[in-house]
Amino acid sequence: MANENTGNKDKEKKTSKSVNAVKGKKVAKSSKTAKIKSEVKEEKTTVKKTVKKKSSPVVNKAVKVPASKELKEKKKKKEPAAKELRVEGETKEAKKAKEAKEAKQPKEVKEQKVQKAIKESKLEKAEVKKEAAPKKTVSKYFPRLKKFYDSEVMNALKALYKYSTPMAVPKVVKVIINMGVGEATQDKSMVDAAVDELTLIAAQRAVKTFAKKSISNFHLREGMPIGARVTLRGPRMFDFIDKLISVALPRVRDFKGLSSSSFDGRGNYTLGLREQLVFPEINYDKITKIRGMDVTIVTTAPNDDEAYQLLKTLGFPFKEK
Repeated sequence: MANENTGNKDKEKKTSKSVNAVKGKKVAKSSKTAKIKSEVKEEKTTVKKTVKKKSSPVVNKAVKVPASKELKEKKKKKEPAAKELRVEGETKEAKKAKEAKEAKQPKEVKEQKVQKAIKESKLEKAEVKKEAAPKKTVSKYFPRLKKFYDSEVMNALKALYKYSTPMAVPKVVKVIINMGVGEATQDKSMVDAAVDELTLIAAQRAVKTFAKKSISNFHLREGMPIGARVTLRGPRMFDFIDKLISVALPRVRDFKGLSSSSFDGRGNYTLGLREQLVFPEINYDKITKIRGMDVTIVTTAPNDDEAYQLLKTLGFPFKEK
């Protein structure tokens, strides 16, 4: 029995050794195949790297092509938009931070801010009310002679000529003051002095007048400045007539009255003044030469008789016929 047991054990040992040997061979084969596979992979990776290195300069050359002007402009347009987005993001963050700070503040501080805002709103409303308040109406200026014409002259002419409507009553339309400067053919600066003097007299900027014809005997050429003129209407017209009647004419030397024969047949009257010194605006020390002027009063009167009555009732000192 002992011999049989030992024989069986020897057989088992032999079989186990053969099995282990077979397993060892298989493991060796599998390790060899794994090594081979790893070597193949390494070779493939090295081949790929070399291919990429060789092809990389070509790709870089393609990328490094200089950009056109259009692409540059597009980039420039995109940059400010990105900056705006950043600014908006920053402002939003700043707002959130402010809100968080305000939330942490105590109630007393919040109430003070609310009261300040209410005061500011009240002040703004008060300013708006002041601006919206109606301004004081400034009374329009009516010349003294205009009031006299409306109150007395119109009624007197209506009673005298029995006009059917007040629109038919003659009235003064305009006053034209003309000053001739014959010395301007030798010295053109004389015209400027005349313009300044006439501007002071009429209280309105005067205009230069120019020659319409060339006259060799007077050394005059067409277009040469030869005088000054001003046309008055409205309140300035009435102020000048009032000044002429009450101030200027009484200062004329040896004044015996205005001639009634200076009407033109259409209701217009012209009078001449030999000196500009009769007007108080002119300073005797500053004038260069004594000059005369013509004053033409244009009316709506259809004839000379009605124009004569109009001017006489206004206060013109005519000689007795």
